[in-house]
Amino acid sequence: MRFADEALVFGKGLSAEDEPDLWEKDLTGAITHWLEVGLPDERKIRRACGRAKQVTALTYGGRAADMQWQANESLLLRQDNLAVLNIAQEDSKMLAAKATRNMSIQCTVQERELWLNIEGEALHVVPQVRR
Repeated sequence: MRFADEALVFGKGLSAEDEPDLWEKDLTGAITHWLEVGLPDERKIRRACGRAKQVTALTYGGRAADMQWQANESLLLRQDNLAVLNIAQEDSKMLAAKATRNMSIQCTVQERELWLNIEGEALHVVPQVRR
């Protein structure tokens, strides 16, 4: 799980279906890492896998995320360059409760576990690896 990089930038968001939430490109403009957050459409993920060296979907949403994974698992498992991580509903609710405008977050990733410091409060999040 490696997301931090100087070349990682935000995509155009909802206004651009052909761009991810975050992406990293090399010096030639080739997409090295495509990151989708939330409940991305299965077709978009498959297209991203054809365009990028590595694709990561970071899902959350409890039962909705579980149902989406179950419905698309067989298609997504065919993508060799795809990683799917899921944030448990309890953790996403905890993080949402801490969200404020201009908040300060420090994050340490160790052995696929996230150690967050949000405004001086330490939180521990372990994403479920689905793929």
